[in-house]
Amino acid sequence: MTETLRPHQSATTGAPSEAPTVAAVPGDPQKLKRSIGVVGGTLLTLSCVTPASTLFVVVPDLFSSLGTATALTIAIGSLLCVGVAFCYSELGTLIPSAGGEYAMVSTMAGRLAGWLVFVLSLLVVMIVPPVIAMGTADYLAPVMHLDPSYAGAGVMICATLAGLLDLRANAWITGIFLVLEVVAAGVVAVLGFAHAERGPASLVDLTVASGSGSGPGGVDSVTAMLIVSGLAIALFVTQGFSTAVYLSEEMENPRRNVARTVLATLAISSVIILVPVVAITMGAESLTALTEGDISAMVTAWSSSAVGTFVSLCVALAIINAGIVMVIQNSRVLFASARDKAWPAPVNNALSKLGASGAPWVATLLVGVPGALLCFVNLDTLYGVTGVSVTGMYLLVAVAALLARRGSHRTTAAWRMPLWPAVPVVLIAVLAYILSQQELPYLGWTGGIVVAATLYWALYLRPRRETRWLVSVPEDS
Repeated sequence: MTETLRPHQSATTGAPSEAPTVAAVPGDPQKLKRSIGVVGGTLLTLSCVTPASTLFVVVPDLFSSLGTATALTIAIGSLLCVGVAFCYSELGTLIPSAGGEYAMVSTMAGRLAGWLVFVLSLLVVMIVPPVIAMGTADYLAPVMHLDPSYAGAGVMICATLAGLLDLRANAWITGIFLVLEVVAAGVVAVLGFAHAERGPASLVDLTVASGSGSGPGGVDSVTAMLIVSGLAIALFVTQGFSTAVYLSEEMENPRRNVARTVLATLAISSVIILVPVVAITMGAESLTALTEGDISAMVTAWSSSAVGTFVSLCVALAIINAGIVMVIQNSRVLFASARDKAWPAPVNNALSKLGASGAPWVATLLVGVPGALLCFVNLDTLYGVTGVSVTGMYLLVAVAALLARRGSHRTTAAWRMPLWPAVPVVLIAVLAYILSQQELPYLGWTGGIVVAATLYWALYLRPRRETRWLVSVPEDS
């Protein structure tokens, strides 16, 4: 982990150059085309957060375990994400690479740490799209009945085809879908507040309907430990803001625009998600209805079947939208890992191929097709694994941010977070504690994957350190 990457030396002076580029890769590595600004990047990044599908697919699971404490837990998670966003913004402007977290962490904390972050991020981004895609069938139910696995696979195939298009075109496609899902979230918020059954004090009474033992109408208290445990999923709720870092290599003026996109996306997505959650908490007919988390049924009860159908269709579009952006993001991660020689030569050559539109087409297919196949696998436990992976990934990013002002990186042009080093130090402590409170099976699955990744590093990458895992950072121009 201490084998850190160093800035390249100027050919004429031998002094460190301004860009923190690491060991040179033989040949001329392919670069992605810079074609989007803050608006396009924010649309794509917000679409990856996909507020409506998060609200309708992920948040109901939180309602079932946290009840009226759900809004508080998401609010705490959003506050923690502000510190995480500061880390991403500084590192993303310092190291603008499609590799995202792994390029940042490799440069600052060492190649092994960067490799482990890559594995964690790949685990998250490969599992989440098919899991969310399978929710499409539920929200198409008002107009047609589909098998969730086949519906999810169809969404993944459509997302893969869209991912092969030019990134600017995708920004417009996802922008249109994003408007619809924001409208859906707004409808839920308005209806919830208009039919409020309880006051703001309900947001902190920390109760959930009892699943057993107390009979119908039973109430259990939500403990502080349950809230801490739920923070792993709460962090995942707004996790998509990190997409701005993955897109930094395709952003115009990344030293300025990455930070703006990260922070703007986190702020907007937190509002879009948290306000409807507050409205639902206050407007649910009963604590039992809130704990059941059937938001579509609540919307229909508050209005009419027509409004419920409209919201459901908007959510279905939001899920498709999320699939498109996640495929785009994931393909860039694989493209960057191949360019940085993470795999045997034939695999690297295939994954680094760019199509006529500028998209890494082999990497896009390798993300989308397996994602479609995963829709036929039981993924019930993978929300927990994803929560552990996201928390671990954020922890390593915070460590990298703590090391971001050493040596030549101290003077490199980049956005700098306020309250450094307090922000990364506090994040490291809090995230480590959240990890310690997760369920053992989820920790075991994630830990097993990390061990396997470490063995790959030890047996294949490290012995070939001169020719493998050469993390590069493209210049701004």
